[in-house]
Amino acid sequence: MKSFIQIYKEAKNKIVGIAAAPGIVITKAYLFNKEKIEINNGEITDIEEAKRNLEEAIAKSKKELNKIFSLAKEKMEATRAAIFEAQLMILDDPVLLSNINLRIEKERKQPEYIVNDEISKYQQLMILSHESYMAERASDIEDIKNRIIRNLQKKRWQSKIISDLIVISENLTPADTILFSRCNVQGFITDHGGLTSHAAIISRSLNIPAVVGTHNATKHIKDGDTLIVDGFHGYILVNPSQDQIDYFNNKIEKLSELQAGLKELKDKPATTTDGREITMLANVDVTGEIDLVITNGAQGIGLYRTEQVLEELGEFPSENEQARIYSNLSARVYPSPLTIRAFDIGGDKFKFFAFDEPNPFLGLRGIRLLLENITLFKTQIRAVLKASKNKNIEYMLPMVSTISEIRRAKQLIEECKKELIQEKEIFDKNIKIGIMIEVPSAALMTYELALEVDFLSIGTNDLIQYIMAVDRGNDLVSDLYQEFHPSVVRTLYHIVKEADRAHKTVSLCGEMAADTLAIPLLVGIGIHHLSISPSILPYTKRIIRSLSFEKTKKLAEACLTCSTEKEITEKLDKFFKDNSITRTRNII
Repeated sequence: MKSFIQIYKEAKNKIVGIAAAPGIVITKAYLFNKEKIEINNGEITDIEEAKRNLEEAIAKSKKELNKIFSLAKEKMEATRAAIFEAQLMILDDPVLLSNINLRIEKERKQPEYIVNDEISKYQQLMILSHESYMAERASDIEDIKNRIIRNLQKKRWQSKIISDLIVISENLTPADTILFSRCNVQGFITDHGGLTSHAAIISRSLNIPAVVGTHNATKHIKDGDTLIVDGFHGYILVNPSQDQIDYFNNKIEKLSELQAGLKELKDKPATTTDGREITMLANVDVTGEIDLVITNGAQGIGLYRTEQVLEELGEFPSENEQARIYSNLSARVYPSPLTIRAFDIGGDKFKFFAFDEPNPFLGLRGIRLLLENITLFKTQIRAVLKASKNKNIEYMLPMVSTISEIRRAKQLIEECKKELIQEKEIFDKNIKIGIMIEVPSAALMTYELALEVDFLSIGTNDLIQYIMAVDRGNDLVSDLYQEFHPSVVRTLYHIVKEADRAHKTVSLCGEMAADTLAIPLLVGIGIHHLSISPSILPYTKRIIRSLSFEKTKKLAEACLTCSTEKEITEKLDKFFKDNSITRTRNII
């Protein structure tokens, strides 16, 4: 069967947007065209009557929103339903109401004109802030404004939607989203809006697939068209072929099976029996199944390997191409964090440069190569910054071995920020910068390096290779690649303790985290985050939820006194048996 990349690459009937709420649905379209409100700016003769009409319209609007608020509380968690409580507070704003009444008295214009003009001022201030979040809030206020005007005009909200359809509209308010959910709406598509729009947030809360910000969906989709909405990747297929329908029906079936098996754990934290929580993140390649990250309950992406983009495209992508790729990924996991690792090229990784090295593993790779190719590095930095508008992106430097490498990289990041400010680009000015701990020099200097950055991530694959001086891909010495060797365990312990001393979080993202035998040991030495393949997240979570943190700390202390790998693995095996914990070693 074709991959989803092939399916979308070949599709001539696709519309692309922002993946706002995960899920896949196949059904008919309903085009929702909102009635345009005409504003009467005529003069009034009776000021008191105009103020009474305004008071009645405000009261009616409050009544409507209270009903929607009650419905929202039934359908989703209280914190999300509070969106409507905030809207009700606007209707009680004494400054706003006083200004409107004073203008009615002074200008003698129709209340609907004054309401439209006064509230529009607030909206314009929000839009001018150039913050996507504030722009989305301006859209919410549009709903309140139109509701008051509609009630002043004695008009009612009309909807003829039939159940079980996909709603397509230029924009959707939070109220629209909740009211449509009563009709068992199957999905939402909008021309405008972003991840932080309340319509998108509500869609995620209600588990209704949504693709927003398509720009032109309402122009290309007609009532009754058959649609496939992929809320994982932000694609819509209009009047799909039978091959496309078969492919996505198969995908829906597999997702359903997966979700049924993981339902018990998806929304539960990876918390030990005595209250220690481990953040569960996912490792992702460019062709990885991002939907698994979401359906398996990952709390974000702890490692996105950008060199896989080069494998995929066969060339270095432009700044804008990279920005698009990173933006899409950021959107698909929002509001969870996305840690983008800078190109890790060289050694055993993807080779794009025509030079030979006698020992590539000890040569120009990772941050070393990037600092020798400033244009390449800055292109990626600028792309990452451009993609950081949602403020959920972190940037991580690979193969760091000295403080000077970090400081030079930070200089380049600051240069790129200044350039983008001059170009009036919007980006996260406080983006977090982290490093990979993969070589012994970095491990030994963890505390000093941690003071230079915001977070640390341990790459056990390379770290073990360099500690043991063994090529893990060489069969002649592969038996020396020992993830439970005492030197490895003691180095991991040292890194975690030094990171704690610097008050920085540390994650572990190598293959060691995929070995369930290692989980009690990693928890016991104090790892804060685990970043693993999304397919094994539920298994790891299940093990963590059956552990006592106090017991794992004692286990770790015992392992730190061992002299051989065999002693450590025997202690770990015994720990699982003594505590009646079921495990599967090396699930992937």
